Amino acid sequence: MDGGPVLLPVETAVARQASAQRMLISAARAETLKLANQREAAEPHAPVLIHGAEPFDLAAALPVADPALDLAAPLKGPFRAETIGWLEQAAAALELARIAGILPAFLVDPADAGETQPVAVSDLAAWADAAALAIATRARLPVSASEDAEIVAFRSADDLREHVALVIGEQRSDVAPLVRLHSECLTGDILGSLKCDCGPQLDAALHAMADEAARGGWGVLLYLRQEGRGIGLVNKLRAYRLQDQGFDTVDANRRLGLPDEARDFPVASRMLELLGVDEVRLMTNNPAKVEALMASGIAVAERVPHQLPANPHNTRYLSTKRDRSGHLLT
Repeated sequence: MDGGPVLLPVETAVARQASAQRMLISAARAETLKLANQREAAEPHAPVLIHGAEPFDLAAALPVADPALDLAAPLKGPFRAETIGWLEQAAAALELARIAGILPAFLVDPADAGETQPVAVSDLAAWADAAALAIATRARLPVSASEDAEIVAFRSADDLREHVALVIGEQRSDVAPLVRLHSECLTGDILGSLKCDCGPQLDAALHAMADEAARGGWGVLLYLRQEGRGIGLVNKLRAYRLQDQGFDTVDANRRLGLPDEARDFPVASRMLELLGVDEVRLMTNNPAKVEALMASGIAVAERVPHQLPANPHNTRYLSTKRDRSGHLLT
């Protein structure tokens, strides 16, 4: 990272022989390692630099980085937190780890790390700029909910994720479409997971839009490639493992050193803008989605509730959404 030390991601390092005396971790992970009583690790959201009594190789660093391994590897340390003189670069590195869907943990100035790749803090801002998103292609796509549908693919030059919109019915400028922002959920959308309500929400949204089209309106489903609310599939599964240990969805993410909400809603606004949509009826139980779209210049004419029945496996998940994330659920 330009202006800072060489950082080697603990999870994906190719140089398996690398080792370092120090590691960069998140404040949440430092807290679970009982380091929050040290002044250098006491800031709740700041990166934390730790010094080990013995050098960290990658095998030793992984249990330090991954709280899902705490039961299997309970003995760690002692560690000393140190002052970071390159705080901006450290914060950018942890954010890059989240975007990559890997654990937010790095060896710092490691020996035998191999060739380095320079990265600037400004690169992160450029990557996050939704204005780079453009329509790549579009095609007619009959689906089970409606034969009158078109799929539109979006991508930017520096992002491998391809977001899509499914437009159901005939697009009209005089009627606000029924819109659903749906973040990718491989486990729920494809495998039928009962731990969340994503699959049923997706299916119900498509059928609601088909009904809207039958009455002369139209709908837009935005399928956002932001698995696990922006933390990635592997980290989402790590969070599942922590949930099996008794943590709720919010605390599981935070224990991993990751935000419980990291979706990029300006991407959704940009997709709507490219489709020529400036006003929507939004299907959501989450007021934060309404606020995020409006902050990005999309008018929300109506919030349309989108609650489905719970099952024995997702009751706690839905309760956490209501009680800790502000979703409007009964």
